[in-house]
Amino acid sequence: MARLSDEPFIHPDCELTECRFGRFVEIGRGSRLAHVEMGDYSYCDRYADIANASVGKFANIASFSRIGPTDHPMQQASLHHFLYRSDDYWDEADRDAAFFAHRLSRRAQIGHDSWIGHNAVVRPEVSVGHGAVVAAGAVVTKDVAPYMIVAGVPAVPLRARFAAPVAERLMALAWWDWDHATLRDRLGDFRSLPIEAFLEKYE
Repeated sequence: MARLSDEPFIHPDCELTECRFGRFVEIGRGSRLAHVEMGDYSYCDRYADIANASVGKFANIASFSRIGPTDHPMQQASLHHFLYRSDDYWDEADRDAAFFAHRLSRRAQIGHDSWIGHNAVVRPEVSVGHGAVVAAGAVVTKDVAPYMIVAGVPAVPLRARFAAPVAERLMALAWWDWDHATLRDRLGDFRSLPIEAFLEKYE
């Protein structure tokens, strides 16, 4: 019997705040997600930390990765929580609502069929394109083009997964929008056909 279904598979010890999940989604043990939209078939492995992010379909997010890490106020006299989580320190003080609203507005975007490697970081307001790969331990501070592989601190392009015309054809095909039955029917071709043959068969 298949382990995943229309309902998200949430492993133990997760913290979830205002999240929306698609079908066949899996959230790994101990992960913390806040204000996240995650598309069909996407998953994160153990102890991922994702905040203020929109994740496409079929995204592969490895363990201990961090997407949309929240910032501290660097222009003020202090960086500390007491500036904006003030009610934790004084009974009569309010939280800084404007600060939290600004944080929520700075969303990271993760494309369809992307791969975020172990312990990688994707900064707020950064987009990782469809089919892109972020290497383990990378810190992504700038947008990543579709089907590009990036690595390093800060992350820089290593090489394209596919030549630009092939990447464009894949994005036009948009196989990630196929229904569940079609994916199953074409599973053998996903596994066995070279990319050009796959495109020629299904374009």
